[in-house]
Amino acid sequence: MDIHSDAYKVAPLSEQKDAVEIIRSAEAALAALTGNPTVTLIAYERNETPRQQN
Repeated sequence: MDIHSDAYKVAPLSEQKDAVEIIRSAEAALAALTGNPTVTLIAYERNETPRQQN
């Protein structure tokens, strides 16, 4: 999967265990709701200076 955005980057959450657990819980809840066992959520954070698009 190729996801690209100049305004956002993947959030580095490796040292934020609470945030990671919340995302895992949300993935499990969405998987149960949709019946799709392969739900994956990706955390992004806004870049400080996003490039404007014309």
